[in-house]
Formats: sequence, C-alpha cells, structure tokens
Amino acid sequence: MFDVGLSELMVIAVVALVVIGPERLPKVARTAGLLLGRLQRYVGDVKADINREMQLDELKKMQQEMTDQVTNLQASVTHEMREVESSVNTGIEPLVADVAALPTPAVEAAAVVDGPAAQVVDPALPTAGTSKS
Repeated sequence: MFDVGLSELMVIAVVALVVIGPERLPKVARTAGLLLGRLQRYVGDVKADINREMQLDELKKMQQEMTDQVTNLQASVTHEMREVESSVNTGIEPLVADVAALPTPAVEAAAVVDGPAAQVVDPALPTAGTSKS
C-alpha cells in the first residue's frame, strides 16, 4: 500500500521521539497501534461485506438462470405432452368409431323387490332359528 522502508521508519521514530518526548512516546505508540488495528478490522469488514454482496449477486443470477431453465423445461414438456395427446387422439378416433358402430347387447333388468313385500313367509315352513321338536 505505502512504500515505506526501514530508513523512513527510523526517521519517523527519531522525529516522534524528539517531538513527543520519551515519557509520552509509549502511550502515543500504543494509541497509534490501537487505531491502526481498528482501521485494519474496519477495512477487513468492508472487504468481507463487498465479497458477500458479490456472492449474493452471483447467487441471484444463478437463481434467475435456474428459474428460466425450469420454465423452459416446463414449456417443453407441456408442448411434448400436447403433441403426444393429439397423436393418441388421432390414433384412437378410428377405434372409437368402430366401437360405436358395434351393436350394443341388450341388458335384461332383473326386478329387485325390497321392503316388507319381499319377505313373504309361509307359516307352514319352519323359520331359521326355530326348531320343531
């Protein structure tokens, strides 16, 4: 970032020692180190946020691409199903016409009697559950 060599650092240290003084130099150096650490953490957080935003944008693009692919696939499957249905319908039409031309068998309806009239009991006959002894 900054091109600072060892000789420049020595000049800065000597100027700081003369200007600040030997008593306050450790406190100033400690404060400068804390501020530098905070600055580095802040820059790291900003970089991480930028990376997260870039990944989020990539994921949104990928999601949109997948949605488009699914929509295209759904449309393709629907189109193919309609084609198959129409070809089956055209193949079945002659068979349906042949079946419609066949005579229908006559169905005889059986009379079903319900209710009390259906249970005519001859008093001379024994009923189930009773025995003559």
